Amino acid sequence: MDNKQVNVNHYKDGTTSVLRKAVVFTELRFYQRSDVLYQITQIFCQRYLPQYGDRTVDQMVQAARSTKQNIAEGSSDGQTSMEVEMKLLGIARGSNKELLEDYQDYLKRKGKVEWFGKNQRFERMHDFCKYHSKYEDYQPLLSKMNDEELANMAICLCHQVDKALTSYIERKDREFTTEGGIRERMTAARLEQRETQKQIIARQQKEIETLRAEVKRLRALLDGDAG
Repeated sequence: MDNKQVNVNHYKDGTTSVLRKAVVFTELRFYQRSDVLYQITQIFCQRYLPQYGDRTVDQMVQAARSTKQNIAEGSSDGQTSMEVEMKLLGIARGSNKELLEDYQDYLKRKGKVEWFGKNQRFERMHDFCKYHSKYEDYQPLLSKMNDEELANMAICLCHQVDKALTSYIERKDREFTTEGGIRERMTAARLEQRETQKQIIARQQKEIETLRAEVKRLRALLDGDAG
């Protein structure tokens, strides 16, 4: 394993497992934000883009869905394959960037303003998105927002998802470099299981030796009483 320190998990009975600890992706804030983006994108496209003859609608909805679904699938597959997990998370990041560009293109095409920097509207929206990641927090606001506001909210969320995904992928990369993939985990699990079995056998042998010594002592006592 060449200096890789693999931390293996265990079942309740103590048996070693090659599976990595499951990630509850629904608790990941960037997944939650990707779900918000998916819902917002569907609403935005229904309101402000032609329903027929414009491929942008399908592209935006698919990009938003791809971001969310690849985070979910990658996190689930990560139990057995970190390589697959990192690949799918990379696809999610690419889809999120595609969605970001679509919103930015819409603002340019319509002559709308993209909010950033020392802009009060941007600062308020950035702070709201920073501290809220669930759709139910956003839902009451969406019906009151125009296309510029919705697009800027989506852009803000895209940036936050990208930043979080980038950091998460880097952490997974470091973990892979340190621990390796499924082959290293299988080897580590087998070695630990063998070591555990050796410890059990050694303990049992020690117990047998103790019992033999006790039997010998008792026999000596009995022989002494008989004499």
